[in-house]
Amino acid sequence: MKFIEKYKSPSFDIRNKDSSLNYIIIHYSAIKNYKEALSHLSERKNKVSSHFFINKYGEIFYLVDIINRAWHAGRSYWKGIIDINSESIGIEMDNSGHHFDFENYTPKQINSLIQLLKYISVKFNISKQNILGHSDISPYRKIDPGEKFPWKKLKKNNLSFFPNKLFQTTKNKIERYLEKKLDNRNEKYRLLYMLNKIGYDIRGAKKDKKKYYMLIKAYQMHYRQNLISGKLDLETYNLILSHYKEELT
Repeated sequence: MKFIEKYKSPSFDIRNKDSSLNYIIIHYSAIKNYKEALSHLSERKNKVSSHFFINKYGEIFYLVDIINRAWHAGRSYWKGIIDINSESIGIEMDNSGHHFDFENYTPKQINSLIQLLKYISVKFNISKQNILGHSDISPYRKIDPGEKFPWKKLKKNNLSFFPNKLFQTTKNKIERYLEKKLDNRNEKYRLLYMLNKIGYDIRGAKKDKKKYYMLIKAYQMHYRQNLISGKLDLETYNLILSHYKEELT
């Protein structure tokens, strides 16, 4: 696996001394041209960076040494951690994103990502549960890498976690539950409790309906990509419940 070191970013600092390297966070660049994206990540004035950048041709650019704290996560949260930058490696994917064309990720790009993830996860003993999207750790302000990102292909390579559909409660029973119970504040908090145990930041969603919608949508973009509605349907509920139960084991 070849790393290209032509571009280097000055936007980094030292990781928190009490931190440990536990996470890999995947982003998209939201810029149409990959060279423009690399320039943006390499300019000091922009104060943003990632450790790696993968273009559509599958070339891997090494922008910030892994030992350093790159500035890719911003305001974020996962399992109570708010300095995600200190605990993670950031990988930027060449993709124009939702505000432009939001094209499919290319096979060469994803194959290079898989090789990179295998290398990083083995070297630093990072579990597949801790390979996350930017929208997972910042659900109220970020939507990358988006619903077109092939999490299931990563799963086939044992590089992504998906909850098992362990609970076969009848459809009608769960639908009645959703209709009658989730309107109740206590039941809504129960669902938020499960999402928080999984890792998500639920603070904004407790009282803000729009943020509650954004939180559900963030979960769907990763785990329920065939319907990104922000609404708690039967399949989404089942996935969250299974996910929560698996977190306890």
